[in-house]
Amino acid sequence: MTKIVPNLWFDSQAEEAARLYASLFKNSRIGRKTYYGKAGFEIHGQPEGKLMTIEFELEGQAFLGLNGGPAFKFTPAVSFLIACATKEEVDTIWEKLSPGGTVLMEIGAYPFSERYGWIQDRFGLSWQVMAYGDRPLVQKIIPTLMFTGDVCGRAEEAVGHYVSIFSAANVGAIVRYDKNEEPDKEGTIKHAGFTLEGQEFAAMDSARRHEFGFNEAVSFIISCKDQAEIDRYWDPLTAGGDPSAQICGWLKDKFGVSWQVTPSVLEEMLQNPDRDKVDRVTEAFLKMKKIDIAGLEKAFQGE
Repeated sequence: MTKIVPNLWFDSQAEEAARLYASLFKNSRIGRKTYYGKAGFEIHGQPEGKLMTIEFELEGQAFLGLNGGPAFKFTPAVSFLIACATKEEVDTIWEKLSPGGTVLMEIGAYPFSERYGWIQDRFGLSWQVMAYGDRPLVQKIIPTLMFTGDVCGRAEEAVGHYVSIFSAANVGAIVRYDKNEEPDKEGTIKHAGFTLEGQEFAAMDSARRHEFGFNEAVSFIISCKDQAEIDRYWDPLTAGGDPSAQICGWLKDKFGVSWQVTPSVLEEMLQNPDRDKVDRVTEAFLKMKKIDIAGLEKAFQGE
């Protein structure tokens, strides 16, 4: 079971996007779907019967697509690096992502890869497509965090913070900017690899002028088995973060990155065929900040 799952916030195109992404990779599948009910309309504002979430898996990496309305838009602050075995694979994936998209870095040869490009697809989600050459391919899709604006220069601090919180976590290779790479400050992170719960991530600083940063359009769901595990992640991730962004298990940490600290039992409750139970649980968790499993269980039982 994947411990950390990227949650992608769409307006209403989650299923269309999931099917496009699944078409990029051989080892892919579309999973369960959930739909909005009457409960919580005053909070989420979505009509009953509209697709709410769709699960999908790409090369062993689980994702969740959410139709949440127009509140948040993707930015290149979070992108997904696709590690390709060959230049031809880069070109094939690039051709599928290109229609209606926006090129951020032209596809071509770079010092770090003989074939690479960075693109926002037609839904706005950012992808870096890179030929890995002789480097080992451990994980096909790597979430990548770019620290810009007020948090530029804090990538190394963030990586250390996350590694201190999660298990099976460590810092990998770090490439730093040198003194000739202005506007980036010498010694800040050009690229750093790290693992959390055995999953690969990457981070970078960018001092160039960007009109974007982290937001809730991409968040990372942490699946927890019990209340103690919820507390274990919630407390350090909320420290120094934005209290106003804490709702129904969502939080924004001190770097602006969004997380969802969610018990696995909630997913089981929401899949129950009894609509009244689902609606009661929905009403309960939408009013919570940190999820309280005992409160969910009472709502589920109608207590």
